[in-house]
Amino acid sequence: MKKLLSLPPNLAGTFHEVTGRSTNEYFCTHDPVDHKLGSGGGTTWLLEECYRAWAQEGETFADWLAREKRILIHAGGQSRRLPSYAPSGKVLTPVPVFRWERGQRFSQSLLDLQLPLYERIMAKAPEGLRIMIVSGDVYIHADEPIGAIPDADVVCFGLWLDSSVACNHGVFVSRRTTPGILERMEQKPSPEKLAEISAKGFYLTDIGVWLLSDRAVELLAKRSRNAEGHLTEYDLYSEFGCALGTNPSKPDPELAHLTVAILPLKGGEFYHYGTSRELISSTLAVQNRINDQHRILHRSRKPHPSIFVQNALIEVPVTNANRNTWIENSHVSAGWTLSHDNIITGVPRNAWQVAIPEGVCIDVVPVGASEWVLRPYGITDRFAGPEQQRRRFPVFNSVEAMGVALNAILASGAYAEGAEVPASVAESALRLLSAEEIAAEANLPRLASQRAEFRTQSWSAVARNYEHSVFYQLDLADAAAEFAANGIELPAPLTEEAPLLTRIHDAMFRSETLRALPGREAEAAAEADNAFSLLRTGLTEAGAGSRDPRMSVCHDQIVWARSPVRIDIAGGWTDTPPFCLMEGGNVINMAIELNGQPPLQTYIRPCAEPHIVCRSIDLGASETITTYEELARFTQVGSPFSIPKAACVLAGFHPSRSERSFPSLRAQLEDFGGGFELTLLSAIPAGSGLGTSSILAATVLGALSNFCALGWDKSMIGQQTLMLEQMLTTGGGWQDQYGGILPGVKLLSTTDGFSQTPTVNWLPDGLFTSPDYAPCHLLYYTGITRTAKNILAEIVRRMFLNQGDQLRLLRTMKEHTMEMYEAILRQDFNRMGRLVGTTWAQNRALDRGTNPPAIDALTAKIHDLCLGYKLPGAGGGGFLYMIAKDPEAATRIRAILAAHPTPNARFVDLRLSTTGLQVTRS
Repeated sequence: MKKLLSLPPNLAGTFHEVTGRSTNEYFCTHDPVDHKLGSGGGTTWLLEECYRAWAQEGETFADWLAREKRILIHAGGQSRRLPSYAPSGKVLTPVPVFRWERGQRFSQSLLDLQLPLYERIMAKAPEGLRIMIVSGDVYIHADEPIGAIPDADVVCFGLWLDSSVACNHGVFVSRRTTPGILERMEQKPSPEKLAEISAKGFYLTDIGVWLLSDRAVELLAKRSRNAEGHLTEYDLYSEFGCALGTNPSKPDPELAHLTVAILPLKGGEFYHYGTSRELISSTLAVQNRINDQHRILHRSRKPHPSIFVQNALIEVPVTNANRNTWIENSHVSAGWTLSHDNIITGVPRNAWQVAIPEGVCIDVVPVGASEWVLRPYGITDRFAGPEQQRRRFPVFNSVEAMGVALNAILASGAYAEGAEVPASVAESALRLLSAEEIAAEANLPRLASQRAEFRTQSWSAVARNYEHSVFYQLDLADAAAEFAANGIELPAPLTEEAPLLTRIHDAMFRSETLRALPGREAEAAAEADNAFSLLRTGLTEAGAGSRDPRMSVCHDQIVWARSPVRIDIAGGWTDTPPFCLMEGGNVINMAIELNGQPPLQTYIRPCAEPHIVCRSIDLGASETITTYEELARFTQVGSPFSIPKAACVLAGFHPSRSERSFPSLRAQLEDFGGGFELTLLSAIPAGSGLGTSSILAATVLGALSNFCALGWDKSMIGQQTLMLEQMLTTGGGWQDQYGGILPGVKLLSTTDGFSQTPTVNWLPDGLFTSPDYAPCHLLYYTGITRTAKNILAEIVRRMFLNQGDQLRLLRTMKEHTMEMYEAILRQDFNRMGRLVGTTWAQNRALDRGTNPPAIDALTAKIHDLCLGYKLPGAGGGGFLYMIAKDPEAATRIRAILAAHPTPNARFVDLRLSTTGLQVTRS
């Protein structure tokens, strides 16, 4: 999704160099110099500039506009009230990592924090809403899912804020009978006016998130021009916005035809970064939005919560007396004395002897190739009117001379707004600059380079102090890239006293760092293996226990277990460790029989010989096991009986799991009453994507539980299956086995922690079984071989590393699961089908290997006839599940795929299983 940024002129020219962001994804410009356009005219200018730069040959503006969705960020102001980040623009303000969050970057900016929410909203927006307009100086947090967005010409998001806040912003007014339709917009209404509005209707506070249709953009562009056709100053909010609604405060007959919807942002929180004090207060508020200590990911030793230090070297003690302090991209050397209510930014390495008074801020900005401008100011200074143009900030080419000047300014009180520069400072300076000139002349690459250097020097300390720092909750892929690129020495290995999940993160962080270094590939692989080994340890220990198997059948009886398979329709991957261990998972899946039968079956019968015989009907293979050593070879590559061997170990037929001690397997089986024969049948192609191996393992365990009187219920069988897969080193989550052994359509949910036992909420099955809908559910074996193991390994590796984009996507998938839950509860077939399509889009975003070209070519043939479709499981191949728009479309899909077959491809009848795992005896 393209991002269009309106920035200060200096930043617009260096944005890509400073941030390293893609020139194909981010377009930057600035309003014409000395030509005010306002937010409305500025929007038109930004769009038209991007069109001129990025349009394809012969493409009209209307065609270009309709091509894709775009996010427009207005961040071109002078930032008068936030001087510390005026030169680089507030949108690039560095924001500390949240103490309750995973996957953030040490180098994150306000822009990094803003975009995920905006992208979530745009992903939900109807196709007709292709332009989003937002402000660059706010952070909006929303935990709750983004609901359905109406297909109107203008959609505005707001928050329910009280009058003390709303009176400083625009508000959307609506009638009580039609709360989602805008009646009018008002700018900064008084508390009395807001009380009057509340008596008759509602008001939502504008948070600056607007979605516009092409038609609305066209009319905005028209209003942004004067009679001669030139762009002129036009405000999006006080003019365009106030002309919208059923009863606008500033009527405009042409704009009155635009449909307008207003939406409260559920669970939304609004943090403004407009002033120096808000820089600290908003950051503190975000950090403290969660105080539940279970959810705070490190135990900080900060002397006061309102002290923020990042990208800095601090050589003086910081105490509780230094509250409301922000130090960033700076060296505070041993000769400094800090007070409180201080903001210190951009200060290069120095040996100054300086005492900073209460409420005084110090900003140093590089200009030219080797000069700096020194800007002391008060924390409440607004740089209003002529003060923005007054030349009072000295420029030096010597850090020592700058320190002398700073002491002279502080001693004379010349840092206060309106004060004159001391004569000694003016004489020693190369020249004086105004605030406006600082923004224009700042050498932003030098500023960014200094910040990166300080950050590099901070990494080791943050890693070393991991118990009290954010290190292992960071995006460790980003951290590893920084360590490798800058030659930062890896921290000392963690001891066994460290929390297990932290040790897992550490091992994969080491692996990621080492694999970026030449000649360290073997070490990298060993660390990755260690991460997976530690995960297996945690999961197997969580379900560890000894068994005392006892034969519970007559010698002429057979135990027969059979299971359906499963199709996951939402939330797959959120059940996969380590993500579910950190945040829990939500999955909706359904148990299905194929061609009228449960396709996975296990038979166990006693035999006189004290041995275990494993047979596979579908593979035509058999193996006789007589020793513990043979039984323990369940990890042997290529063995067709890894699952039953591991299952027998879990059932207690091995010293590691047996409550009683035996000298040999033969002796144990003699005590058991004889050996047994275990026969498998998997009437389904390999690599189906239907959870086959996990559900087969659960079926074997269910049969053994019955045969050996272990007393495992279905929940325990699911837990033992998760442990079995860890023993086999195949990994995977918990949804497959629970999806098959439990009947019907259900929501499975877990919370964080190593004990992953899902709670189950069964859903009505009418959308899958009623005559109106059952024919629309199609299952087609593609004949294409899956390579899911590689997909799984890569996705899990990124989970270990807290990779930020992936964590955010997995959280979106959890939210999406609850949307699917609601759609099925409401029996909304069309919505359920479309949400299956969203599930497939999420799977493809998680890993491109999910959708190989052969699958893409196949689905292109039936795309227009489906509400949604997906490859169950990890993807890559196997079965394709489709939800046709109606029975007629289903018939056409069958005909189309029959006319273009691939080898071994075929339709398979599916039927919802009402039993799940069944275990019976002859």
